[in-house]
Amino acid sequence: MEISKELDKLLKQVEKPARYIGGEINAVIKDPQQVRYRFGFAFPDTYEIGMSYMGMQILYHILNKEADIYCERVFAPAMDMEKLMRNNGMELFTLETKTPLKELDFLGFTLQYELSFTNLLNMLSLAKIPLLAEERDDSFPIILAGGPCAYNPEPLAEIVDAFLIGDGEELLPQVVKMKEDEQTKEDYLKAICKLPGVYVPRFYEPVYDENGTIKEIVKTYEGAPDRIERALIADLDRAFFPEEPIVPLIEVVHDRAVVETFRGCTRGCRFCQAGMIYRPVREREPETIKEIVKHQLDNTGHEELSLLSLSTSDYSRFEELALDLMAMCKEQNVSLSLPSLRLDSFFFNVLQEIQGYKKSGLTFAPEAGSQRLRDVINKGITEEDIYGAVRQALELGWSNVKLYFMIGLPTETYEDLDGIAEIARKIKAINYEVKGRKGGRFNVTVSVSNFVPKAHTPFQWEAQDTEESFFKKHDYLTKQLTMKGVTFNYHDTEVSALEAVFARGDRRVSRALIRAFELGCKFDGWSEHFRGGLWKQAFSETGIDPAFYTTRARSYDEILPWDRIDCYVTREFLIQENEKAKAETTTQDCRKGCAGCGMNRKANCMPEVNQ
Repeated sequence: MEISKELDKLLKQVEKPARYIGGEINAVIKDPQQVRYRFGFAFPDTYEIGMSYMGMQILYHILNKEADIYCERVFAPAMDMEKLMRNNGMELFTLETKTPLKELDFLGFTLQYELSFTNLLNMLSLAKIPLLAEERDDSFPIILAGGPCAYNPEPLAEIVDAFLIGDGEELLPQVVKMKEDEQTKEDYLKAICKLPGVYVPRFYEPVYDENGTIKEIVKTYEGAPDRIERALIADLDRAFFPEEPIVPLIEVVHDRAVVETFRGCTRGCRFCQAGMIYRPVREREPETIKEIVKHQLDNTGHEELSLLSLSTSDYSRFEELALDLMAMCKEQNVSLSLPSLRLDSFFFNVLQEIQGYKKSGLTFAPEAGSQRLRDVINKGITEEDIYGAVRQALELGWSNVKLYFMIGLPTETYEDLDGIAEIARKIKAINYEVKGRKGGRFNVTVSVSNFVPKAHTPFQWEAQDTEESFFKKHDYLTKQLTMKGVTFNYHDTEVSALEAVFARGDRRVSRALIRAFELGCKFDGWSEHFRGGLWKQAFSETGIDPAFYTTRARSYDEILPWDRIDCYVTREFLIQENEKAKAETTTQDCRKGCAGCGMNRKANCMPEVNQ
């Protein structure tokens, strides 16, 4: 079947046909006959979400800078398109050349969210590629995967050939170019597994005891490393960043120019995986950032610029950079978005200067309702920080406040939940003090997510709340927050439990994953598509008890499925942080002094700046 001709017929029958045609500004066009390696960058969600992911833009352009590599893109088709493709026998294809995926040399998935795993299976199925690695012979593409969810690769260990752990800018091209002509997949995997950052699951076999916990992890290939050290870009300022990103043909989730100012975080929130696995902080120089901004705006026509990092205002020269970028954007009539700012005077002065910044809503993330629990999670903010920032925001004209909390955190009590409602009440009272009765409409939105224990964090050993407990807490907060001017939202409990299964699962859960997909599960991260009943059926049919992975606490001496993955933050440090959480003791920001996480044995951590 010639896909291009058949595709024209299908596009007239689907919503948003531009999702499937390619041809965008700055997309790379090569002659497939003139390259040695063909790589498909696969994002297991729709075009609008995938095209908002800057990591794809970075790796896409890095690979395409290599004369002998052609990197093309592929996204999960929406439901309407998938149905037409299956009815017409059309295989999943690349955007750039409409090539069936099984004709590529490599297919690389980025794993940003656990609930995208069924989409990965669905994409393989649509491409007529066998789901299990052991069923794919040398005629099929090598299946790679990376991203934050790869830090616990085990739930996909029987599906993915090799995982790339850590920064991919240098590692991915090296992995691709190590493939030799006529080389078997087995020999190729034996070659790349010796690279830092490459985990080949078939070379390791977990052995379970009578309780179902891992007794040991045995190497099945002696040449495989004992531990897989993550790949690390030491000098971010010299690292590639796209100055000609692809400009989508349709509106996407984040339709704007984006520049990464720094990578990593020093704050040490104990629930946050990103804050651990992306250490140490590595910054780009202000001049480098401004040069990237200039070229991106010139080459895309975007009307908005956003800075990318885990905490934008923690950049050591933030004030200087923000003021310079504000001037650049004003000159070009471009709006500037500065997410994740700290709550201080400069924050508000900057926002005052950005006239295009709509004062419709301001977001704060206290995470917990009491100071005690904020100390447990090492959040590093006080009630004075929250209320002082809210008062200043209201005085400067903001009309709505959004608050983000997490429930089910270790040691949480109902007094901590009461604190959530108390914060909302006090903010309403502050608004009244500032604006009086004639202050106009004012709304506080309280959004609550459910705690999901993550690998490589101090809370990786902690139990998740039961679904019943989450339901009760949601009901309790609903009553506590029933007050005029307060909107309460909370995350789906079944979804959070499923996240925890795959966040801490071992390779046995792949049986349930595959069965759930066979039953019809896909787009599980979309509330309208999530089918909890089918997941329960899949767990039951495959003999998997979700509670073994979710509500069961682990001991420090238990072997964890991801223990062979070394993100450079030591197990000893994570244990120390968990014990400090139990003692309600905080750890200072790394910028104020080394906390001894172990990162400095591998990289030079940032000096004491921005205090």
